[in-house]
Amino acid sequence: MTCFWRRSQRAAWPVVLGGATPLGEHFRLRPLRWRDQREFRAVRQGSREWLEPWDATTPVGSEGAVGFREYVRLIDGNARQGCSVPLVIQVGGRIVGQVNASGIIGGSFRSCTIGYWVAAPAAGRWIAPSAVAVLGDYLLAPEPGGRGLHRIEINVRPENAASLAVVRKLGLRDEGVRERLLHIDGGWRDHRSFAAAVEDLAGQSLMSRVTLAYQQSHARHTEAPPA
Repeated sequence: MTCFWRRSQRAAWPVVLGGATPLGEHFRLRPLRWRDQREFRAVRQGSREWLEPWDATTPVGSEGAVGFREYVRLIDGNARQGCSVPLVIQVGGRIVGQVNASGIIGGSFRSCTIGYWVAAPAAGRWIAPSAVAVLGDYLLAPEPGGRGLHRIEINVRPENAASLAVVRKLGLRDEGVRERLLHIDGGWRDHRSFAAAVEDLAGQSLMSRVTLAYQQSHARHTEAPPA
């Protein structure tokens, strides 16, 4: 895969990030490791019904499944080339999901796509939007502290209410529906595309947007009823 990054930029791996949700839960974003196999598979299996309808698949006969170690090797290789930033989400030292920047292109494009999932017990705790915000802020931050990208994109199936809630909390721009964009759950599915460019943020961070969304939501739910 060609990502159009200089050698010094391609070497910026591994990456470890962290933060806290608006509810005060601390989380860590780090690379997936071989020794995570048992825990990772248990988390996925425990939330299989929650995750499977939104999982990426491949058309029949195009690509075979790979084992866990091969999967780790492949994503680590892409990360070292500067093409992706694949991270697991940890809360309290336990894996609760993943967030991944893929298709990173430099040059005049300087953009990427972000995907994410969290296990069912982690849903609704502002973990997913906070993790995406921390990764997005890192990607859009100027070099050398960040990756110096211009734009991030998230594609969501219109039926995926939980994921649509994540992009709302991030305040991303809705760019409309792209027909049969990705192969998900055994078929080519339409997706709504959401994006943010550096100019959209106007100096604001994605994490500050998430915090503001939480404050507004909390205020709505705590307002006193009319007398």
